[in-house]
Amino acid sequence: MKPVFARLFKPTLLLPLALFCWALWAQAQPATRAPAPSAPAGVEAAAAAKSAPNVWLTFGLDRVAPLRYAPFADIPLWQYLSSLIYILLAFYFSRLLDGFITGRAKKWAKKTTTQFDDLVVEMLRGPVRIVTFVILLHIGMQVYSWPAVLEDFFSKALKIIVAVSITYVLLKSVDAAMRAWRDRATTPENEQFSKQLLPLISKSLKVFVVTVAILVTSQNLGLNVTGLIASLSIGGLAVGLAAQDTLANLFGAVAVLVDKPFKVGDRIQLDTVDGTVESIGFRSTRVRSLDGHLVTVPNKTMGNATITNVTARSNIKTMMNIGITYDTPPERVKRALQILEEVFRGHPKTSDLLISFNKFESSSLNILVVHWWGDTDYNAYLGGIQQMNLNLKERFDAERIEFAFPTQTLYVKQDSKAPAAA
Repeated sequence: MKPVFARLFKPTLLLPLALFCWALWAQAQPATRAPAPSAPAGVEAAAAAKSAPNVWLTFGLDRVAPLRYAPFADIPLWQYLSSLIYILLAFYFSRLLDGFITGRAKKWAKKTTTQFDDLVVEMLRGPVRIVTFVILLHIGMQVYSWPAVLEDFFSKALKIIVAVSITYVLLKSVDAAMRAWRDRATTPENEQFSKQLLPLISKSLKVFVVTVAILVTSQNLGLNVTGLIASLSIGGLAVGLAAQDTLANLFGAVAVLVDKPFKVGDRIQLDTVDGTVESIGFRSTRVRSLDGHLVTVPNKTMGNATITNVTARSNIKTMMNIGITYDTPPERVKRALQILEEVFRGHPKTSDLLISFNKFESSSLNILVVHWWGDTDYNAYLGGIQQMNLNLKERFDAERIEFAFPTQTLYVKQDSKAPAAA
């Protein structure tokens, strides 16, 4: 249908243009009306002022005698025909203006690399034509004389059409803004944000736009919306009080999705929960504990809790206290420190290392080892630590450096000089 209409657009444009040219010629011809009865000067001036705006929009049809017949509501036939011609001209003018503005906007958009201009061009399609056409029709209603009932009906209809057009543009603006936000913000780390929160924000904004549009349009149509707004306020308050826990969980979900303290697949720790996040919903977050249990945590708790994201750490820290026996000479203690440095520092995954002979424990000479593993793969970390510990054990055995273990020596004191009984 669209190609057929496009082919018929230019040929049919000749008809209203021909009528308009004919109307200009007819206005230049002398009037042939029968002289009207004499009237007072003031009445003649008022009538002339009232008919002055109609001079260029009657298209000369008021000069045709048969068209002066008024079959309905004292409205002559020429006014119906003039209104039809005016509507056709308004339609073609609005279409031409829409094509001109859209074409200019497209040329401007091609010169830039941003997406904003493309969104503007997309939003201009259609609404410019409709709004222009409605404005021209409103001007035509002010020019031609119609019964009060029809004027009121058409005025309200035009207001509704304009309101629908503006609302349509705003809804398209919301879609365009959400699409641009999604394209800019979507990354593998916050994919959950795009899948869950953006659709919720988009629907909420659309509901808000439609609600405001209905209220504003109703007020412009003469309806009293004060009572409706008051009712909605009371109803919203009642719903908010009844569903405050649900709303708290919803806002907690929004806080989690916006702030992104963790994502699905991360291991987190909070209070007594330690496990892997399986899903983030609008009411709760599900965590699979290390014991295999599925723990459901309300989102309002997530929004207020102190959360440790174990997965987000940049390395794995290990603290060890290695004790050697008290009878170890100082030279071998120094050799033990040197072996520890060689074993732990020599591993390729070691990002940092601290070694210190820091304490004389009750049963050992304590050496503190603080090791940072330069990766977050826990399985690889366990394998690496095991390899280093085995190497350390072999080196200490080769150097005859003994590991200490908890021991206790008891000294028995005898008060009398008599030998103890056998």
